[in-house]
Amino acid sequence: MSGSHQKVYVGIDVSEDWLDVAVRPSGEQWRAAQDEDGISSLVKHLAKLRPELIVMEATGGPERLAATALGAAELPVAVVNPRHVRDFARSQGILAKTDRLDAAVIAHFGEVSKVVAKPLASEEAQELEALVARRRQLVQMKTAEMNRHHRAMEVVRCRIDRVIDVLDQEIKDIDADLTSRLQQSPLWREREELLRSVPGVGPNLTFCLLANLPELGTLNRREIAALVGVAPLARDSGRSHGVRVCWGGRANVRAALYMPTLVAVRHNEALRKFYTRLLQMGKPKKVALTACMRKLLTILNSMLKHSTAWNPHHA
Repeated sequence: MSGSHQKVYVGIDVSEDWLDVAVRPSGEQWRAAQDEDGISSLVKHLAKLRPELIVMEATGGPERLAATALGAAELPVAVVNPRHVRDFARSQGILAKTDRLDAAVIAHFGEVSKVVAKPLASEEAQELEALVARRRQLVQMKTAEMNRHHRAMEVVRCRIDRVIDVLDQEIKDIDADLTSRLQQSPLWREREELLRSVPGVGPNLTFCLLANLPELGTLNRREIAALVGVAPLARDSGRSHGVRVCWGGRANVRAALYMPTLVAVRHNEALRKFYTRLLQMGKPKKVALTACMRKLLTILNSMLKHSTAWNPHHA
């Protein structure tokens, strides 16, 4: 592109030990070590390229060190859903999978998609997310142990009980830590108070929303429902009209919404009436409950957007 700066897009495939980097449109590729020296060298190299966008896949943790370093250097970073990249690769007829090829696909995805670089979460927000994730793991472990307890012989039940006691104490300690962190942050404390003003919304859902759904209060009702995965998606073609289904999105947030919604359709007057009306219209209970999850989510989204506490007359 003569007379103007050519837009550069970078894809990084992340593994435990390596960062495979691909640059478009130049086609340049190299591998950097997944350590302090390797990431420092990577940041310096990319800073010289002045990329329009750097894209990485969310891999459950290994990408954070590099993403944080790139963000600190004020480089535009987007951490995306791996499934979106894989679907893009298939659409391009790319079925093979290697680290170098994946990096090139990620760079191409960043170039042609509408991915937007977003500021990285603060260290405090990342710690909150990590604690919420650990709490979820502990609850799953406790559930597994309780299921084993029912089927176990007497000789091992006391041992299972001891494990359950340890898990209960650890969950209690994490809850105390989460509560303390929310109380120490004026912003989180305000958002928590708004969320907890809704009948049926307890601390577990509040922790999950603050940690795993930072977009709450910044999107419209359709966008937030689609992001979480509680928006019914059309499956129509020609004269055929398929059943609308909900899928994708953030499964951990959906799971956290489920029990509070069950409580809300019994004790929250606005949601109870909405749920009853759907059943009277002939909707299956599962469909009606999902609609209530979506309604509860959009109510919470609106409350945070406008900084208003729960008002049953506006639900």
